[in-house]
Amino acid sequence: MNISLTVWVLTIAVLCVLIAVDFFIGRKPHDVSIKEAGIWSAVWITLAIAFGLGVLAFAGGKPAGEFFAGFITEKSLSVDNLFVFVLIMAKFAVPSQYQQRVLMIGVLVALVLRAIFIAAGAAIISTFSWVFYLFGAFLIYTAWKLVQDARKGGHDEEYEENKLLKAVEKRFGVADRYHGTKLWIEQNGKRVMTPMLVVMLAIGSTDVLFALDSIPAIYGLTQDPYIVFTANAFALMGLRQLYFLIGGLLKKLVHLSYGLSIILGFIGVKLVLHALHESGVHVPEISIPFSLGFIVLVLAVTTVTSLWATKQQTRRETPASGDAIPQEPEQPRSDRVG
Repeated sequence: MNISLTVWVLTIAVLCVLIAVDFFIGRKPHDVSIKEAGIWSAVWITLAIAFGLGVLAFAGGKPAGEFFAGFITEKSLSVDNLFVFVLIMAKFAVPSQYQQRVLMIGVLVALVLRAIFIAAGAAIISTFSWVFYLFGAFLIYTAWKLVQDARKGGHDEEYEENKLLKAVEKRFGVADRYHGTKLWIEQNGKRVMTPMLVVMLAIGSTDVLFALDSIPAIYGLTQDPYIVFTANAFALMGLRQLYFLIGGLLKKLVHLSYGLSIILGFIGVKLVLHALHESGVHVPEISIPFSLGFIVLVLAVTTVTSLWATKQQTRRETPASGDAIPQEPEQPRSDRVG
């Protein structure tokens, strides 16, 4: 797609307006209800679909297919990232009414970081075509690592602060409790961070790691920076609402990591084939329609098998209605006569 500077500016301006609306709606700390999260999740997904249809109308089927494939892939990776957000919230005992503020800042940081990574990726790809080999190898390695983490129950582990975060805490000090949404307070004559700022830094630092696999993944589906940026933006915009909407369902998606590993491995292979093709080697290339269908199929199968496995596990752990419930032995009473 040949995107003019005017279209870029208009797109970024519209996204900024949408972010401002999202911030305005969630500016007051409150517990987000399922209804509120569901409505706004539907709004963001509808906007993404409308944008994709706009790309179809003005640019054709290929760019539209790339956008939808990229959006679905990034959205799926974002859902997996929510597991880490849950662990961070639990680690720092974030009060429920402040969680949306943390996520809003986290999404904003993620958008900025993605924009930087996308620009860097586009510059590298335009200069060094062999970088597709590196991207492909990295995605295949990430897919293998996802499987290993899933087997070890990686999502059941407790979040551990990285060295950078620990160093910042040691340097500035941390207050012993939350002070609303304040980031800094005066304590014993010294300016220290609040736990709210620490949580935001924790989510911001993990966003860097998330971008390391998501950006190569979408560049495996399209090399158009405009499609890469907009697909990432729309995938992240509804992440805050999605956190509250499917928070209770996350533990039921027990096979999600396996599904994502298949998708990342598939895109990694696609990147390697593309790199070989660019080098003059006659190898088959995987089309966007096939990629889109494959990604949707894997996610559908993963969701169904996850819910089925969770249901079977619940049945095994719940005693049947006809089974006798073991009774506690009666304890002797000191006041019993005789």
